[in-house]
Amino acid sequence: MLWIALHLPSLSLESFEATLAGRPAAAGTEVHAGDGGAGTAAGAGSDSATPAPIALIDAHRIVAGNAVAQALGVRPGLKRATALALAPQLVLGQADAARDAAALLPVAHAALAFTPQVVIARAGHPFDDAHTVLLEVEASLRYFGGLERLLQRLGRALAPLGHVVHCATAPTAQGAALLARQHPDCHCADDAALQRALDELPVWRLGAGREHRDALQAMGLRTLGDLRALPRAGLARRFGEALLAELDAALGTRPDPRVPLALPATFESRLELFARADTTEQLLHGAAVLLARLVAWLSAQHAFVRRFTLVMQHETRWRRSSATPAESVLEIALAEPSRDREHLLVLLRERLARIELPAPTLDLRLAAADIARRAAPNSELFPTARSEVEGLTRLIERLQARLGAAQVQRLAPLDEHRPERASALQAVDAARVERLVKAPRAAGSSIAGAAGAARRPVWLLPEPQPLPERQSRPFLDGSPLQLLSGPERIETGWWDCSLAERDYFIAQNGDGALVWIYRARLPLETDGEPRQGWFMQGRFG
Repeated sequence: MLWIALHLPSLSLESFEATLAGRPAAAGTEVHAGDGGAGTAAGAGSDSATPAPIALIDAHRIVAGNAVAQALGVRPGLKRATALALAPQLVLGQADAARDAAALLPVAHAALAFTPQVVIARAGHPFDDAHTVLLEVEASLRYFGGLERLLQRLGRALAPLGHVVHCATAPTAQGAALLARQHPDCHCADDAALQRALDELPVWRLGAGREHRDALQAMGLRTLGDLRALPRAGLARRFGEALLAELDAALGTRPDPRVPLALPATFESRLELFARADTTEQLLHGAAVLLARLVAWLSAQHAFVRRFTLVMQHETRWRRSSATPAESVLEIALAEPSRDREHLLVLLRERLARIELPAPTLDLRLAAADIARRAAPNSELFPTARSEVEGLTRLIERLQARLGAAQVQRLAPLDEHRPERASALQAVDAARVERLVKAPRAAGSSIAGAAGAARRPVWLLPEPQPLPERQSRPFLDGSPLQLLSGPERIETGWWDCSLAERDYFIAQNGDGALVWIYRARLPLETDGEPRQGWFMQGRFG
């Protein structure tokens, strides 16, 4: 067996930073307490390039801080008042195990795209610490081209989640987990290499070792190698069986069964914002975090989303009246199923720009249940017909999200020979774009078939423009027109009193531009006006 351990040493801090609406507050920011423990960091969405000092507290003591806070002297274990005295501009957040678990789950989902044997290390497990995901990948190595390529692809899959990840591999799950927490990028191919690497680890890396740390150090036992050199019976008698059990599990001499993660059938993730969001950009920051989690879940399902819903919970205190809804629901439907995070974010940005929030938002929830399972698109060196159609579909989706579905229209052919009546504007159904573009039109389904459409311009003049003629030759802008193809004769309209008898030609003017002209074969039209002679009805692009 071969296990990969993914340890996230800064998960608690990163999960809190994800709740900040935009970039963390710059130096000099004041932090005020708000309802429900939330705070308002003035300037949290600031464009200042100066990062803010951020720290987490638990029981009024600092438990973690970012690099800026540490540079100001803020260290784990300090009291809250001491930390604020050292850094008055410090942004403080409450440590939250549930928030950390919600942030760790997408990491496991991303790992499920590479192997079904994925385990989230739980603090309740006898040998586990939190913030670690374990993958058993022995059966996946050949498919992904070896361990090195698998690790590269795994790194690319985890990158959108925005976490610092320490990775290690070993023949045992517990051994890989211990190495990932101490030595990032440590890889042991066999039991001998694993034993050598474990012997160098400090003894407090074991859970029971932390419990007896002072006693072990007083005895001169600082590494796991020191422990293994002592008689097992004496160690068990003095420190209990748990210390040796965890060491044996890491070395592979003791069974260590793990229960793989079960993937939920539907996706739902929630993000409570640190400060209330009043603008689209602030909402997009939180929505981007949720979309990254959605993409990780879709990758585990080997699926693509057709539709997802963003629910924005409004702050009760800022609702204008009792008629103001408690939440706003925004549903995004895609023409083509996708799991492209950037594309989903663009659609969400365009839709959010068109709505007005009735009240500030403190809580975001993203849900998706409508998915499609299909093969992933192949990477292409050169554009193909399919990739060009997908690009058109995404353009239509973006225009509809920005302008509204009814505002994006297309020309639909009608069963009519007269050009001015042969098409009509209809709302675009982006889901049918690929079929309309790629599928050949059924024979006889429309009089204006594909072959005829190729000989006609798309844009017609509002009214046919009379053309002067000399010696039966039409002129345009003082220059004679050269007839290139034709005639295409049309005789129709007798049933609705709009009789038309015309011969159509494609002509070229002196500048090389192509125009569509016709010669009327009737001396009078139905309105009694003279219509005999040459007319221009359209221009080719």
